[in-house]
Amino acid sequence: MLDEKGYFYIIDAILAVMLLLMVFLIVNATISIPSPDYSHDSKDIRIAQDTMEILSGKVNFEDQSFLGEISEILKGNENSKESVREVSKICKDKLKSFNLKNYRFSENNVLKGKVLASSGDYSEAGDVSVATRNYGDYSYSLSTW
Repeated sequence: MLDEKGYFYIIDAILAVMLLLMVFLIVNATISIPSPDYSHDSKDIRIAQDTMEILSGKVNFEDQSFLGEISEILKGNENSKESVREVSKICKDKLKSFNLKNYRFSENNVLKGKVLASSGDYSEAGDVSVATRNYGDYSYSLSTW
């Protein structure tokens, strides 16, 4: 009779450990279920912001940012048509290097909304993401869609 009780205790302990293991696995599976990923919805929203961060950022403290460079060209030539054309070409080349499909880059303050570079049909744009950065008196906006 004593041997039979020992078997029951062992079986009872194994069942208790199995029950704890199952509870642990269920809780672990519940916690590790991935939440819905909304990044695909906001990807286009981040493109304009990320691009403007790159254009306004400096590599180190001695470099001039891209927005600083084009602002100096415009200011140095007193916003002449020639300087606007030069800046437009520089902007088109720079934005082309980012492989943006549809964009519009403009200066809103001094040049009164002059579009410096664009690609795609803005009138047919659905969801437009806009990022704005200032450099001195100049205010640049980048719209992507």
